[in-house]
Amino acid sequence: MMALLELHELTKEYRRGGRTFNAVNRASLSVEPGDFISIIGRSGSGKSTLLSMSAGLLHPTAGTVLFEGADIHRLKDKELSFFRNEQIGYVPQGQSLLANFRVFDNVCIPWFLFKREGDAEGRAFILLEKVGISHLAASYPKELSGGEMRRVSLARALINEPRLLIADEPTSDLDVQTTAEIMGLFSRIAKEGTAVLIVTHELDSLNYGNKTYGMDAGNLLPPSA
Repeated sequence: MMALLELHELTKEYRRGGRTFNAVNRASLSVEPGDFISIIGRSGSGKSTLLSMSAGLLHPTAGTVLFEGADIHRLKDKELSFFRNEQIGYVPQGQSLLANFRVFDNVCIPWFLFKREGDAEGRAFILLEKVGISHLAASYPKELSGGEMRRVSLARALINEPRLLIADEPTSDLDVQTTAEIMGLFSRIAKEGTAVLIVTHELDSLNYGNKTYGMDAGNLLPPSA
């Protein structure tokens, strides 16, 4: 059976002060539909760089990112943008909502980036109910707590029914209870069939998902089930 996402010997090299170093060094992993995979490591270990390459946001120095067997980094810019919009939901690190847009409008944004048919408004409200904040649809980001903003970002990432959900430190700066609630949402999403790939530095994530990798100095460490 072909993996949904397969990273093969993925490497990202940088030069700094006349020296070369690998932010990510020959990382390989496979993600199947319904997987919930966590990558745990300290800040600066290469986790976010690995995610950016996995989502096609950053081009690798070497190695391949295969989505159902096709190398996404061989796509032209517009093709890659359309692919991401259709197939990958991305929850970036930190606050990424548009301040002048209501919660409802923030969730709808990815839907309108490319022409598509369907009921964007209906789906947005369903997702806001799913993440528990439908009552905040008319609110603005400045009126939300950190956990509520994270839920909006999650709903926005799901608006186009992606097959892969990627999240970069989705529980950073959240309290213990809110962290558990957000991680519970990821678990539920994976059980519904959407593959989930997150990076974090929080060991509490070990209690969720079906596979956990470590990352240290750019090296992806063997998974624990």
